[in-house]
Amino acid sequence: MTKISKPEYLAKVKLLSKEETERLLSRMGGKLDRRLEKNKLSRDDALAIQLQLEDEQLQEWRKMMHILKKKEEAKKDKEKDKEEKARSPSKAKAPAKSRAPSKAKTPAKTKTSSKANTTAKNKVKPAK
Repeated sequence: MTKISKPEYLAKVKLLSKEETERLLSRMGGKLDRRLEKNKLSRDDALAIQLQLEDEQLQEWRKMMHILKKKEEAKKDKEKDKEEKARSPSKAKAPAKSRAPSKAKTPAKTKTSSKANTTAKNKVKPAK
């Protein structure tokens, strides 16, 4: 914990209303509160230090939230990629397999059956 706060926080403390200073004092705890009670620090210095601590904690929290959001986005992207990879090969393989045999079988059956019919008719006619 720092003993002396930055001058910018002292300026902020002077601008606070009575209600805001009371809220800030209520959030103060630990060593800082005891130092204020023992008159080792002035009220403005203690409030400035508390403001500085809260700002530092807020910055750390924002940094952690940013990191967590990045991790979640990366995780979602990986899941989407896995789903796309799982879907795309099955789509490409299934239609190719199902279409190719049906096209090959259909013309082969029609050709053989039409030839067999024509040869059977030809053979029957001369026999009469």
